[in-house]
Amino acid sequence: MQKDKFFKEVENLHHPNEKLIKTHCSYCGMQCGMNLRVNTVTNKIIGVEPRYDWPVTVGKMCPKGVTAYQQTNHKDRLLKPLIRDDASQKGTKDGFREASWEEAYDLIAAKFKDMQSRYGKDALSVFSGVSMTNEKCYLTGKFARVAMGTRYIDYNGRFCMSSAAGGFLRSFGVDRGSTIPWTDIHETDCLFIAGSNTAECHPTSMFRVWSVQERGGYLIVADPRETPIARRADVHLDLKPGTDLALANGIASLLIQNGHMDEEFVQNHTTGFEETKELLKTFTPEYTSEITGVSPEKIIRAAEIYGKAPNAIVMFARGIEQQHKGVDNVSAYTNMALITGKIGRPKSGVATFTGQGNGQGGREHGQKADLLPGYRKITNPKHVEEVCEVWGITPEEMPKPGVSAYEMFELMEQKEIRGLYLLCSNPAVSAPNLNFVRKALKNLDFMVCADFYLSESAEFADVVLPSVTWSEDEGTVTNLEGRIIKINKAQEPVGESKPDWQMQVELAERLGKGKYFSHLKTARDVADEFRLASKGGYADYYGATWDKIDEQDGVFWPCRSKGDKGTPHLFLDKKFYHPDGKAKICALPYRPPAEEPSEEYPLRLTTGRVVYHYLSGNQTRRIQFLHDMCPEPYVEVHPETAGKYRIQHEERVLLYTRRGKAEYKVKITEAIRKDTVFVPYHFGDQDSINLLTIAALDPISRMPEFKVCAAQIERLPGKEER
Repeated sequence: MQKDKFFKEVENLHHPNEKLIKTHCSYCGMQCGMNLRVNTVTNKIIGVEPRYDWPVTVGKMCPKGVTAYQQTNHKDRLLKPLIRDDASQKGTKDGFREASWEEAYDLIAAKFKDMQSRYGKDALSVFSGVSMTNEKCYLTGKFARVAMGTRYIDYNGRFCMSSAAGGFLRSFGVDRGSTIPWTDIHETDCLFIAGSNTAECHPTSMFRVWSVQERGGYLIVADPRETPIARRADVHLDLKPGTDLALANGIASLLIQNGHMDEEFVQNHTTGFEETKELLKTFTPEYTSEITGVSPEKIIRAAEIYGKAPNAIVMFARGIEQQHKGVDNVSAYTNMALITGKIGRPKSGVATFTGQGNGQGGREHGQKADLLPGYRKITNPKHVEEVCEVWGITPEEMPKPGVSAYEMFELMEQKEIRGLYLLCSNPAVSAPNLNFVRKALKNLDFMVCADFYLSESAEFADVVLPSVTWSEDEGTVTNLEGRIIKINKAQEPVGESKPDWQMQVELAERLGKGKYFSHLKTARDVADEFRLASKGGYADYYGATWDKIDEQDGVFWPCRSKGDKGTPHLFLDKKFYHPDGKAKICALPYRPPAEEPSEEYPLRLTTGRVVYHYLSGNQTRRIQFLHDMCPEPYVEVHPETAGKYRIQHEERVLLYTRRGKAEYKVKITEAIRKDTVFVPYHFGDQDSINLLTIAALDPISRMPEFKVCAAQIERLPGKEER
């Protein structure tokens, strides 16, 4: 009653000309609950307030979420289609003129048809993102394969979540980012967090993390940097970047050796243990320490804490995933849960911190080069038949698998791909080895970009289509738990901007494929078809109707029927998704990073986020408060390393690798290893750290190794020295 009274009093504080639209944040996979405040006279969004009734974050919001509403009516919004008349100005903001939708559509259709008549269907490609609703992600996959008829589609989750997906699929036979609901976290006894700067990247999780320690539980953090969460950890495993596989193997070895394995669980519910046990014998604390740089004492202590904990959760993020052995890293950390049987029950399991708002749902329903809706494989004839029946095409009309994101840029550079439809992504900032990627974009015969701002990638386009922000459309997204939630429309689109799904329906008509799309008049129409297309797949959303999502405040997949309430905990029946019903404990030999330090490049470069920015920064760098808090990138350097190079705090230096160079201001800090430097990746043009990163790809996930490469730093002469 007291709580209800409080909420009533808060409601009375609203202006009389104001309504609240219940929705979720547009940024990371936490999808924090919020109410958008809308002026009912102007019908414009004027502010935001947290939702205390949202069970995942309970009123918590970060600096990005608090200011997210400022995207919608920002002065930089694209209001009309743009056409570039001077191709020589590609890669710049210049050379565009405003055009009508009819002119833009006619030009796109003519160019796409001409290229395909000259060079074949696969001359075209689609590169998309997962900051879109499930409906938009689903329709993008259908649009590429049915309207464009191309095999070449992939997405920016290849740079974010693909290694987690590969590791979970190999270990469990299914990929859902968390085996537990987030509400279990604060009730566990031990959190083992690897490669996640949680306090900055997913700050609204932290009240649950701290509550574990407040209850007497333990926190273990593996990270090369002493991040805010690492400073509070009971054990900080300060490993060299790129050595997670050795660390996970070393801890798993101790779990077996010290009697912490669950023999009944391993024998009855897993395969691969004996082979793994044999491989792990070499990973003594001393050998593991030699590879990782972590002291044997810390490794032993971490294994003891995790092993003895009645319940424990292993959690990780891009730090372990963005490596050329990211899939192995994920499976290796998952081994810890499987060996000890700490999975398939409440308060214990494995979870990944999803980076993008719909990083989970966006990878499940057809944007990946080899996947179809419901996590079906495009190489499986039965799966193809099931989707073709929904789409109204024959299996022979379904394109073959394509290639991963970075490999598409290689094909652009080779002129095998000549056209690109880009939406909801900014690879001119977010891809590795950017000098090459930008050259590939410039090499295209014709490029279309849909965005609500003129991003760095849009500057390479021939046509730019103005899309809407998240608050101007509706649909579903899937948060980092695997909970399907609802995004609600708060205001009408600004200018002539349109939702991506509507653009695709209208473009399909121009491309002669309207009969496959014309029945989709609303976002809900797309949702109903999308649910049907996922039915029977591993990621089955069929029972997650919009009404049920509203009633339950989210539905965990799989949700197979209208009477099914969803699946918050995976594997409670100890049945995994491999054909034999068992999980796989994987024997994973250690592999070093693709580039080890050398005399010429003696440092290890790693990258990551800051709390004030999101992904490529295309959205957050435009919000004044967020820009003021972090206006430019910087390079973190240990004091001893700075002394060796005669570098002062806030002095500018040249950082370079075998692929490129960039200038950064120095931030001297003891919170980083002496052999490592760190740069945030949210900045564009010549400030982008991805000018330097390496495109070494994981053999399974095709994830580039953003998190480690060999680098060198050079002091730039000051004004008085020039």
